[in-house]
Amino acid sequence: MATTVMWFRRDLRLADNPALLEAVHEAGADGEVVAFFGLDDRLRRPAGAPRLAFLYGCLRALDDAIGGCLVVRAGPPATTVPALAGEVGATVVCCAEDFGPYGRARDDEVAEALAAKGIELRRIGSPYAVAPGTVCTAAGEPYKVFTPFSRAWRDHGWPEPVRAPASVRWTSGVDGDGVPDDPPLGAATLPDAGEPAAQQTARRFFDRRLEGYSAGRDDPGADATSRLSVHLKYGTVHPRQLLAKLGRGTGPDTFRTELAWREFYADVLFARPDTVRRAYRESMRTMAVDEGADADERFAAWAEGRTGYPIVDAGMRQLLAEAWMHNRVRMIVASFLVKDLHLDWTRGARHFMDHLVDGDVASNQHGWQWTAGTGTDAAPYFRVFNPTTQATRYDADGTYVRRWVPELAGLAAKLVHEPWKVDGGPAGGYPPPIVDHAEEREEALRRYAAVSER
Repeated sequence: MATTVMWFRRDLRLADNPALLEAVHEAGADGEVVAFFGLDDRLRRPAGAPRLAFLYGCLRALDDAIGGCLVVRAGPPATTVPALAGEVGATVVCCAEDFGPYGRARDDEVAEALAAKGIELRRIGSPYAVAPGTVCTAAGEPYKVFTPFSRAWRDHGWPEPVRAPASVRWTSGVDGDGVPDDPPLGAATLPDAGEPAAQQTARRFFDRRLEGYSAGRDDPGADATSRLSVHLKYGTVHPRQLLAKLGRGTGPDTFRTELAWREFYADVLFARPDTVRRAYRESMRTMAVDEGADADERFAAWAEGRTGYPIVDAGMRQLLAEAWMHNRVRMIVASFLVKDLHLDWTRGARHFMDHLVDGDVASNQHGWQWTAGTGTDAAPYFRVFNPTTQATRYDADGTYVRRWVPELAGLAAKLVHEPWKVDGGPAGGYPPPIVDHAEEREEALRRYAAVSER
């Protein structure tokens, strides 16, 4: 009777899991599968409390789905995986391929340690519809611009989702450390975790929001987005499952494009792993940024939602309350930090990863770089978001601002985004703007021009 190990990572589901199907097939009709998840401190240490709490919720849901047979052990994967495989007599360990910088190095190390024991690490599938590095330019180079990548990505296509295995004989009774208790979350309230929650969230989006997604997705005051980013992050749903349900129309086309952005950023990071911490555009690495006590005070005001710009403060307060932020607002607050406060984009990216429940390295780092003008965007130089203009365009009636900045709830729409125009100032102690946007825009352009000249 054969035993295989299914090493779960960013695929915490049973349906559409090719690595799991491979593990079941390798075990055979009379064999067993050991379900394993490793608690790797290299990944846990930089993860904020929301991400850890959601992860642990996903692990509990997975454990429930397989009858309490999930083995969770803490320690370096190059130690824990070979030890478990040897303990249960497995000759094959199955997992989905990881394309992140750390994940690739980790898996190579684990494969080497397993091979020394005569055990194979078999990498099947990935967290993406099209694995990073698959689509390339005619010259065989990775894409640097989204639009041509998106066309090539769609032309390449992806397989249909596969069903969950009809039956699995999960190995029980293997000792583990158990799923840790959730870390303290403060005021943050998280979405439900696990594959059933992902399926419910997807159904709600397809049934209620997809048709109007193209028009509504940029309105932060409306409940018009998918809320699936966190489930894609942990693999409680796979993008194939979503793409398979998308028909034609502006809503489906727009959502398909959003999924393509996620895959593009994964592809960029795969080609350029240095861009986790360094500007994609080499010329932008020498741009002047503010440092010191005053810069730290401005950063704190931004992080705590007290900049005096209502749409910025609303976004940062939503982040603290929900461990999530509307995507349009993510761009607004990122632009404000980099181009109004002149702080390094990596400070904002780290803050997001500390607080976002859906924090994904590729999407987060390259989303920040796109806004900061250091990344893949073809024309970033002159894009400086005006927070007031953005607010009046996308939160015209002030619904979003009033929800998250209650000090301004009593103001009319024409003032809620410019409370400094209220005679005597806004009630509730709301602060005046910490900077003048027009002045800081000119300063941002001056700094960019200095870099360009060099």
